[in-house]
Formats: sequence, structure tokens, C-alpha cells
Amino acid sequence: MIIKPKVRGFVCVTAHPAGCAAHVQAWIAHVQSQGPIRQGPKKVLVIGSSTGYGLASRITSAFGSGAATLGVFFERPSEDGRPATPGWYNSIAFTQAARAAGLYAENVNGDAFSDAIKAQTIEFIKRDLGQVDLVIYSLASPKRVHPRTGIAHRSVLKPIGTPYTNKTVDADTGVVSDVTIEPASAEEIADTVAVMGGEDWEMWVEALAQAGTLAPGATTVAYSYIGPAHTWPVYKNGTIGRAKIDLERAARTLHTRLAPTGGRAFIAVNKALVTQASSAIPVVPLYIAILYRIMKAKGLHEGCIEQMQRLFATQLYNGNQLQLDREGRARVDDWEMRPDVQAEIARLWPLVTTENLADLTDIAGYRKEFLKLFGFGLSGIDYDADVEPHVLMP
Repeated sequence: MIIKPKVRGFVCVTAHPAGCAAHVQAWIAHVQSQGPIRQGPKKVLVIGSSTGYGLASRITSAFGSGAATLGVFFERPSEDGRPATPGWYNSIAFTQAARAAGLYAENVNGDAFSDAIKAQTIEFIKRDLGQVDLVIYSLASPKRVHPRTGIAHRSVLKPIGTPYTNKTVDADTGVVSDVTIEPASAEEIADTVAVMGGEDWEMWVEALAQAGTLAPGATTVAYSYIGPAHTWPVYKNGTIGRAKIDLERAARTLHTRLAPTGGRAFIAVNKALVTQASSAIPVVPLYIAILYRIMKAKGLHEGCIEQMQRLFATQLYNGNQLQLDREGRARVDDWEMRPDVQAEIARLWPLVTTENLADLTDIAGYRKEFLKLFGFGLSGIDYDADVEPHVLMP
């Protein structure tokens, strides 16, 4: 079938297998171009490994450090007349490339919040790896069925306390408008923490440790975002921010648990990037479009793979020490948060309108990166050609 992008709201409902494979290959090529990462991980579990920072972490581990990787994700294969999700195609492309390079790559597809998937993953580790020395936690899900209570929790993207009004952009139409978001209820706050907080990360590490599949001295990392004052009411000070506070609590608890054997647990705060998750948050797409314009002009722009390669090469490994902030977080959002970058964003923010959007922001770059998430807009791909959507996981 001929697969074209079909964008509905903040999501594209189609994905192109050849385009996704080309995107993965481009990320692999970047990591290889940076040279090997010395003293890197050897056996890596990535929870949430099929897109974004999780996929970038898996590629960096494998092609930067020669690591064996086990990826956990929840993706839909193709159905009659419907392509698979991009994460399905990404994981196939990664697995094929890793195995072609002589690297171990195995996958577990299912609900990472469940006890069953945790148990299945542990069995893979016992059978093939023995233990893992790096655990990346990079889940981004709107829903979690709690494995103990059976309650289905759904996260919301809302402020806390009072309504929030600010400027946003419909990235598809280019219309800039004000958006007002009503505050979350106490139940919605609790649900968002249940989905996006640190409890499941703790459950994963505890299950791995109890099964003897966590190596002495192992590292575990979860990813977060803070951002600038423009987005704080709906992010840092909103429901997501409340969940991130719980994620930081979990990091401290896990670090205390792992430290006696030389292990460590921490949060890495990453840059704002176009992802399926960030596209859904009001205000954030406009912020990213302005940010991209400024950081590209200053030669500071990075995508997911550049961010993760830098985290691994300059902080986690290569004989380097973690550079932590006062709250114990590693920061690879440091270039985004430079005063000169944020000052320029503050200057442009009130000036942006629908009419001057293309001049004052990098909305074109935003759209290009958004479509790349689904395998579209990659050079060398004939998007008018028939392609087989039914691709099996190797």
C-alpha cells in the first residue's frame, strides 16, 4: 500500500516502515560518528524503548558502547489496511541493525506497568544476560492500570489551583491563539502521579533486584523535563510537575537502595523536543517552535539522539563524573536554559501571531520533526511507492 501522513490533532495515525527504518539508521550513524563510549554499559534494559529518548538511549548503548539491549515497549503491529505504530517499525529496524552488527537485541511488547511483563522481562534477562548494569526508565503513557489494585489511572495535562491562559499554536494549521486550561481536581492530580510518577520505576528496580538480575554497581536513570517559566503553570507547576516531583522522590529512594553496592539512581533533565507526548501539551508546541529557531541560529540545537549521546559520553561514562544540580539531577537541558536563549524566547513570545509565525519561529522545523516521528519526510524514501505495512518483529 501507499502510505501517506494522516494527521489528526496532535497525532499522526499512519506510519511509514521504510521511513522509520531510515530514521533509526540516521540515529545509529550519528552515534557511530561520535566514536566509542569508553567504560560504557554492557547489558542494558530500556523500559519504554521504541521512540524518543528511550529509543535514543538504546541506540547509544548499543552502537556507542557495544551493549546487549533488551527493550520493553507497548506497540501495535499492523492490521488489515492499517500500518503499525511507528514504535513497532522503529524497534524492528533497531533489532535488525543491532543483530547485523553482532549485538544482542531482544524485545518484550506489552504493558510495562503490569506484573506479567516485568516477569517476562526478568526471564529474558536470566536466560540471556544474567544481569543488567543499566536500566533506563523512559515510559510515556496516558494510562496505567495499577497491578496491585486493578484501578485504571489516566493522566491529565492541567494546571493546579487556578485556570491558566496563554498563547499556543496549532502546529498543523499554523493558527496562533489563546488557550485556557481549567485546573485539575484532586483526583486528577493523584491519577497523573499514579501514571507518570515514580512508583512503577521503583517496582521495576525492586523486581529486578529481588530476582538477582540487577548487577552490583548498576545505574538506573529516568528522564524528566523542567522547562522555562512560559510553560510552568501547565508543566512544572501543573499535574505533570507534581508527577515529576514523585519521580524525584523515587530517584532518592532508589539511590539509597543501590548505593551500598556502588549503584546509583538519578533523574536526567532533558531538552524540550518534538515528541508525541510534548505535541499534546498546550503552549509547549509554540515554545518549541521558538526554541528551535533560536538554538539553531546559535548552533546549539540537539535532537533526541544528540542529547542521549552527550549524556552517555560526557556524564554517565567515558570516565566522567555526573554533574548534578542542587536537587541531584543531571542536566542536559543546560543549553536550552542558557540565559541568552531564554531571554530571546521571552522577547519573541509576545510578538508571535498567526501572520508572522513563519518568520519568528521555526514552525517548519517543528512540523518536519513531528512527521519524522512517524517515518515521513526522510530523504531517500519514495513515499509514492507501494510498501508492505505488515512487518514482523524479528
